[in-house]
Amino acid sequence: MSALFISDLHIDESRPAVLAGLQRLTDGEAATVDAFYILGDLVEVWVGDDDNGPVATSIREALTAASRRCAVYVMHGNRDFLIGAQFAEQTGTTLIDDPSVVEVDGDRVLLAHGDAYCTGDIEYQRMRTLFRSPAWQTEVLSSSLEERRALAGSLRATSIAANQNKAANIMDVTPSSVRQAMDDAVVSLMVHGHTHRPAIHDLDGGRRRIVLGDWERCGWKLRLDKGDAELSCFPLTP
Repeated sequence: MSALFISDLHIDESRPAVLAGLQRLTDGEAATVDAFYILGDLVEVWVGDDDNGPVATSIREALTAASRRCAVYVMHGNRDFLIGAQFAEQTGTTLIDDPSVVEVDGDRVLLAHGDAYCTGDIEYQRMRTLFRSPAWQTEVLSSSLEERRALAGSLRATSIAANQNKAANIMDVTPSSVRQAMDDAVVSLMVHGHTHRPAIHDLDGGRRRIVLGDWERCGWKLRLDKGDAELSCFPLTP
């Protein structure tokens, strides 16, 4: 079994090249793997499955095309936690929990968005708990689409301002949290995104942690195939 992993595309209307990069990936490489995993932050913000804007529509079309070629799995990140069952049904994709353990070529792999392991950022973890709570999400989704778009803009501005005053190290994962998560899951490989620090880390006991990159200057993808791990950066436009 071969699998493809991406995260942190942060697609929005101001970054058409990123959407184009996703469309190229789903048109091409999705046909060469058995499973395609999106580990959070597919978009800069998702305001609900009823979003009928051009970007949301294009994303649905791209993932629908991909799901006709291979199994497609979508995990929530800290930008797209309102993606729901309607989106999955429309696109033929499957929503998976954060974290999840999957098998690739007989090996257990722990998949996560990654933000849960940034435990040094106490304020962020408080907000994460709020945004992931069913009660908060139900209340937000009960408001109009325009109200949700306005809220998303406000939350994004607040997040940018808060991150400017944070030390870089607290926005990375805490090593002890990663070790504990891998121990609990009984895995030797973890794959996650969120931190925007792409790398393959060799850990104790022959274990590895692979961090996916954000789609800024290029698109980042990880391919696992027959025990080989290839983390690569590709041009967003031809």
